Amino acid sequence: MAVEVKIPPVLRKYTAGSPMVAASGDTIVELLRDLEANWPELQGQVINEHGETHRFINIYRNGEDIRYLERLNTTIKDGDVVAILPAVAGGSS
Repeated sequence: MAVEVKIPPVLRKYTAGSPMVAASGDTIVELLRDLEANWPELQGQVINEHGETHRFINIYRNGEDIRYLERLNTTIKDGDVVAILPAVAGGSS
């Protein structure tokens, strides 16, 4: 099963500069494991030591935030697009 994964600019140094990579799995967590197997330096950038996404990382399946689906157990299928996005914060008033 091939799923396109959009990589944000801040993480592209771990994917040789690629803005989009292919990965496989039946769920988001399996997809992330496959991604980390193919791009070892990416390990730890999305998932923390407790097996959860870092609080500043958002993941979307076909434009839907997985926090409102089944989180890391959200199913994926061939042709889906998964986007990994860092949260935007900060600034001054």
